[in-house]
Amino acid sequence: MIKEEGPEQELEQEELYEHFRYVANEGQEPLRVDKFLMNFVENATRNKIQQAAKAGNVLVNDIAVKSNYKVKPKDVVRVVLAHPPHENLLVAEDIPIDILYEDDDVLVVNKQAGMVVHPGHGNYSGTLVNALIHHIENLPNNSNERPGLVHRIDKDTSGILVVAKTEFAMAHLSKQFFDRTTERLYYALVWGNLEQESGTIQGHVGRSLKNRLQMDVFPEGDFGKHAVTHFKVVERFSYVTLVECKLETGRTHQIRAHFKHIGHTLFNDERYGGDGILKGTTFTKYKQFVDNCFKVLPRQALHAKTLGFTHPTTGKFMQFNSEIPEDILQCLEKWRNYTVNQKV
Repeated sequence: MIKEEGPEQELEQEELYEHFRYVANEGQEPLRVDKFLMNFVENATRNKIQQAAKAGNVLVNDIAVKSNYKVKPKDVVRVVLAHPPHENLLVAEDIPIDILYEDDDVLVVNKQAGMVVHPGHGNYSGTLVNALIHHIENLPNNSNERPGLVHRIDKDTSGILVVAKTEFAMAHLSKQFFDRTTERLYYALVWGNLEQESGTIQGHVGRSLKNRLQMDVFPEGDFGKHAVTHFKVVERFSYVTLVECKLETGRTHQIRAHFKHIGHTLFNDERYGGDGILKGTTFTKYKQFVDNCFKVLPRQALHAKTLGFTHPTTGKFMQFNSEIPEDILQCLEKWRNYTVNQKV
């Protein structure tokens, strides 16, 4: 029981809906619960969190606390409200989607950059899931109550996703991802000139202890989950490098965190600091060139190019490829021309 922060009240759980739930890790230093939640909840303001706490909607270990409660290791922090989460109130929307393949069991989609995969805080409409439930009736829910989704890619990452249309397909495909028998190849443009032509990045990937909106790499210890990324160089542009990444595991932000960890942050990856000039000269002309590249490619340079999996019903291994999108191609062409001109 938590006593030191003043009067708390037990709430009637059956009248409230859980909107957020976070478990403080074992290395958590004492931190005010409002600041703790600020690190987790995107688009939330501290004032809104404090108002929620004042209303008794912030719980730690199932007891309402004030906003100055200090979160401790293994505390379970929850935000509960009187209405269901917006993402649970899914609305079908007639949004165009690029379908690469479809049968009675699966749907393979080429997601455009900028499209959120599933509804969440701040993004309750216009997502791929909203489009999917308009296209297909009675999609099966995954363990997180997200219809059809077996895996996901970030909002500003483009590329291939497979969607399950039946309960059997959901279970079969989910096991393939869990067993790491799928094939996933990504193309990424990263800052710097990699020393090796190919290599493997290993290190547990987990929520950053400093910035909860980022993932970090923990080479040793109990933090994060085992993660392995294999890579090989596709093309070099002196100050940036195009690499093909083969995922052995599929952790959140795995490629983005792994390449930052080895000193090669993804090009124009704002969240991980790749939207600044990390390699190159100090000339004004070069800075202008990089800025023009950022304008052509206003997102992290990451594309899920290839996806392979065993079909749930036929047992046949299927592989799908998507073209590198135009924004990445234009950026690569700019770097290609710049590199050639520098050598002249």
